[in-house]
Amino acid sequence: MSTKEKVLEEVSVEELLGNNNEIILFNDDVNTFDHVIETLIRVCNHEALQAEQCALLVHYKGKCTVKTGSMKELVPMCSALLDAGLSAEIQ
Repeated sequence: MSTKEKVLEEVSVEELLGNNNEIILFNDDVNTFDHVIETLIRVCNHEALQAEQCALLVHYKGKCTVKTGSMKELVPMCSALLDAGLSAEIQ
């Protein structure tokens, strides 16, 4: 006979809702792959491979989630992406 231990983790509603926001990057006909990749590395702290994969997804699928987190952390990142000429929004 075995005993199963249940572990309950307390998570506040704010924590659960706080990271449900995401920056969506959209495809355009203006920016180069290099510019998109360099901007994702600089603004979103992506590794080079991650930025490249996101750029490919944006190109072939039309959009890609590039960052998730709280509004407080995403708003400045999204603004920086827009300032760099990319098409992005927070959802």
